[in-house]
Amino acid sequence: MRLAKTRDGWCVLDGNRAGALPAGTTLGSLLALPAAEFTASLAAVPLAEAPPPALLAPVDDDTEVWAAGVTYEVSREARMHESADADIYARVYQAERPELFFKSIGWRVAGPGAPIGVRADSAWDVPEPELGIVCNAEGAIVGYTIVNDVSSRSIEGENPLYLPQAKIFRGACAAGPWIVPASEIKDPYALGISVRIRRDGDVLWSGETSTARLHRKLDELAAYLFRGEVYPRGAVLATGTSAVPGDEITLRTGDEVAIEVDQVGLLENPVG
Repeated sequence: MRLAKTRDGWCVLDGNRAGALPAGTTLGSLLALPAAEFTASLAAVPLAEAPPPALLAPVDDDTEVWAAGVTYEVSREARMHESADADIYARVYQAERPELFFKSIGWRVAGPGAPIGVRADSAWDVPEPELGIVCNAEGAIVGYTIVNDVSSRSIEGENPLYLPQAKIFRGACAAGPWIVPASEIKDPYALGISVRIRRDGDVLWSGETSTARLHRKLDELAAYLFRGEVYPRGAVLATGTSAVPGDEITLRTGDEVAIEVDQVGLLENPVG
């Protein structure tokens, strides 16, 4: 069972069957429900055979997408390598409080097949494949999706205070292809993650990792996101990456990025 968004609204997908949620349904209205009611409301949708629909990013226009940084050892090493202030990444990796930052508002998020982008004033730009947790208004994890946390490593590496400019710009966030209810995934710490960059039809770079390498627990990250703030319409939190291209790899217009997470799906986006 998958919760997906199309131009006609929100729907439930299950194999070659689909069913529309009631008119007026939004992700925010679903995430306002307790976890058990969220799952039950999706399970109650009648399904019928239907052709695969064209999908949008599985967020509302006002959905907040946040991200966690330095949650994998490989990410810590990469941030330390690129930065003139390497020590802060070593410290936050070991700290009790995680690094969390705002990534995107929903209307800016690219869905499956929509273009992502890179900054014209950045010399080093990479995709960051991440498991996204979908939290309801109570802070409970009710689903999973894929997030591409596109980043400028050159801007962040120059000065950590430039993080918002390195992380928040047009085309910097993609999500999808849908939301998988948490009840469908028995062990979120055993999910393989792969990413591939294609250029001119050839694979430029590929990487693989697993959520088994996460340094922090998912519910811990969610708890910190909701500490001191409320999200009455829920929120999406990207949980960090450990598939990091080397110094020689930077995205450019025309590239294609594909991210696959076991049991969640495949998210593909061209670089525009």
